[in-house]
Amino acid sequence: MSKPAVGGQALIEGVMMQSKKKRAIAVRKADGEIVIKKNKIKSWINDKNIDKIPFVRGSFILIENMLEGINSLNYSSEFFMDEENEEEDKFDILLKKVFKDKANDVVLVIAMFFAILISIGMFVLIPTFIGGLFSKIISNKVILNLIEGIIRILILFTYIVIISKNKDIERTFQYHGAEHKAVYCYENNLELTIENARKFTTLHPRCGTNFLFIVMFTSIILFSFFGWPNPLVRVIMRIVCIPVVAGISYEIIRFLGKYNNKLTKIVAYPGMMLQKFTTKEPDDLQLEVALAALKAVVN
Repeated sequence: MSKPAVGGQALIEGVMMQSKKKRAIAVRKADGEIVIKKNKIKSWINDKNIDKIPFVRGSFILIENMLEGINSLNYSSEFFMDEENEEEDKFDILLKKVFKDKANDVVLVIAMFFAILISIGMFVLIPTFIGGLFSKIISNKVILNLIEGIIRILILFTYIVIISKNKDIERTFQYHGAEHKAVYCYENNLELTIENARKFTTLHPRCGTNFLFIVMFTSIILFSFFGWPNPLVRVIMRIVCIPVVAGISYEIIRFLGKYNNKLTKIVAYPGMMLQKFTTKEPDDLQLEVALAALKAVVN
């Protein structure tokens, strides 16, 4: 019988781990104590059996994971808020007054809404605008879609390289590496210890970084079938096709995580190399946090 799949996410001085039924967050406070929060996962996607529908489940799971990821980040950040920021601002007070106990949910939706808007601007509007400039000298529609896709990948790569220079982000990327090492330890049926986890690589085929690269590559192939219409139609088509691209990419990332052969290694290779920027080698204290979150999920 195969072991339940476990995945995770790096947080602010912490790691979130989850299986299909349980989720745990481990955060190391400023005084060195590791705080663990765990709960059973309530997923309407699982309840409605949407997770069993290939190519449809991907976009729904992505949205649900984004919301939970933002929620976990907010939880970890609460331990490091400056005292002067502890006092609620007028916006927080207004939200709680209007939405009462649903205020946190509203904040999550607003955060995700703006994240989607920024993503559309960076990875849809800018690439298709720049790609349109090439249409003046190139008539081949497949090549134009390829150029647009390459621009999209270059924007992603540039963004990752720039933010990786930030010290706080670098620590988060170390926790990202710790998360991967801990998962590898679990997948290889080893005792969940720092010594065992330390020897594994920080690069993992089921990583979100891999998913992002596969999304980019999938979009190049899919959009090529739609030719090169005017800019407005191109933007609308790309936004409308986001669920389709996410659905296909999700199935590919599941395939990469399930099998380990030459084909999967070739497909995963570009995303794995990109992880050299989104993961960093963790120290033992960070590994301890990742393992604490993992143990809370699998034990």
